Amino acid sequence: MVKASTKVNTKVSTKVGVEVRKTSFRDVLKDKDLVNFKAVNKAVNEAVDKAVNDNAASVEAVNFNAIIKTVDLGKTVDTSEGQLNILKGIDLEIKKSETVAVIGASGSGKTTLLSLLAGLDVPTRGEIYLGQYKITAMDEEQRAKVRGEMVGFVFQSFQLLGSLTAIENVMLPAELKKDPEAHKKASVLLERVGLDHRTHHYPKQLSGGEQQRVAIARAFASSVEILFADEPTGNLDTKTGAHIIDLLFDLNQEFGTTLVLVTHDRRLADRCDRSIYISSGMLTASDDDMAVG
Repeated sequence: MVKASTKVNTKVSTKVGVEVRKTSFRDVLKDKDLVNFKAVNKAVNEAVDKAVNDNAASVEAVNFNAIIKTVDLGKTVDTSEGQLNILKGIDLEIKKSETVAVIGASGSGKTTLLSLLAGLDVPTRGEIYLGQYKITAMDEEQRAKVRGEMVGFVFQSFQLLGSLTAIENVMLPAELKKDPEAHKKASVLLERVGLDHRTHHYPKQLSGGEQQRVAIARAFASSVEILFADEPTGNLDTKTGAHIIDLLFDLNQEFGTTLVLVTHDRRLADRCDRSIYISSGMLTASDDDMAVG
């Protein structure tokens, strides 16, 4: 699964704007799971301030038709048995608004690729571009700035915060970006995914399918250009998974987002414009080159 940065966040907006909650947003911050969630957003806030104040977060910009591009991308890690090559020479281009499935057997490197493309991990070699930005030339704060501007996530395990209601979970990324329309956008998206009647329910009061619908609404609420989804139907039954697929692609088309998803679900892959197959850390040409687990 994709893991977020572990940097500690100590600054966040105190305006949630949900009147039914009597506790303040600052009180909610005492909950340790929210502190963990905010870690991803801390670097965004700091990097933006740093860039404005002293230009220390300047980045190398290039122009490509592709919104995502990799050149000779590789990832190697040290193990007790020596070096393990997870990814080997990945050359990839994904166009704006394209939908792409990343398919491979367990251990093939697909989730590592997703982490690298999102700037959550760094490669051993090669280059990664998100839009005009060469993120492999950046430090963590600079990558976090680009993530905050361009990238959203949908996780297999939903990653909702138990201390927040459905609408508060959806609002949170936009609130952290100080979007004055965070509440309005969250309300519209919850209605769009059919959960306007569950607005003030907590995750534990929602089914798995409902939690994933909240997660999808949250991903689109911050108006990002690229959405990365890691096994978004992996924890759902067939019927619920089919509904989630419809919602994900309907919203993606509506918002014009570039969607890159890791999946074992052929129904999900078949809905994409194209599929990328990974076997033993390398891109392969056809379904025959690998077995989908």
